[in-house]
Amino acid sequence: MENFNTVKELIEIAEKKEISLAQVVIDREIEITELSEAEVREKMKETLEVMRESVKPALNQDIKSMSGLTGGDAKLVDQARKEGKSLVGDLFSRIIANTLAVSELNSAMGKIVACPTAGSCGIMPGSLLTLAEEYQFEEEKIIEALFVASGFGMVIAKQASVSGAAGGCQAECGSASAMTAAAITYLMGGSNQAVASAAAVALKNLLGLVCDPVAGLVEVPCIKRNAIGSSNAVTAAEMALAGVESVIPIDEVITAMKEVGDALPESLKETSCGGLAVTPTACRIKKELQTESL
Repeated sequence: MENFNTVKELIEIAEKKEISLAQVVIDREIEITELSEAEVREKMKETLEVMRESVKPALNQDIKSMSGLTGGDAKLVDQARKEGKSLVGDLFSRIIANTLAVSELNSAMGKIVACPTAGSCGIMPGSLLTLAEEYQFEEEKIIEALFVASGFGMVIAKQASVSGAAGGCQAECGSASAMTAAAITYLMGGSNQAVASAAAVALKNLLGLVCDPVAGLVEVPCIKRNAIGSSNAVTAAEMALAGVESVIPIDEVITAMKEVGDALPESLKETSCGGLAVTPTACRIKKELQTESL
């Protein structure tokens, strides 16, 4: 099996074999699982369906998180869009609303795809699937884009981390944004280098992002950071597809993220002992929630 530990190696295998980035990841999965290609693709199709379904509930129902802290923001953004009040246009507004919707469903204990984590679950479906619907891509192409995202995710997990507890939110929303930027660029027909540049730009933009959940819950500021992750992924893909290249290669950006994550104090790595989690309002919220649970 021609395995890959870096994006450079992933691209080299694809170009040497004259196959797509998606096919390299698919071939690896076939060898590891001993499933047929049809079975591997079918499993990803099932993942895609869960993603699609996860967008709907928070846009059509009144969903609140278990804590009552979050919920309803996706509907607000979507309603403003429908009323023609969007500052960024219909498509971008839909991306934001759909991203919030998936994240809100997660906080309400609904079924989502952790891509790569539950805390960053809104970014991929919110942006990739909205764009795929807008441009009416065939399902197989969307599935291939998800394989590309997973390939980049594997590299990030190997070389750095996708855990907020290990590397801060840069490792969660940052990784998800990079994976999504790569997937979008692939979906839109970008070259291998463009795909890599999109991921690099997206990850660079969120380098150093801390993990500071209020009251220890993956809600505030996590849900709104998902919306920023989607916006960032689309921006990175837009630049890469236009020919803008990342000066720093994606593999070096991933290494830098690992170093930054290691340097972050524990208070900023999902412990809720720093950042927004210790602001006066956050402390009040935590105290109220603790009182309610008694």
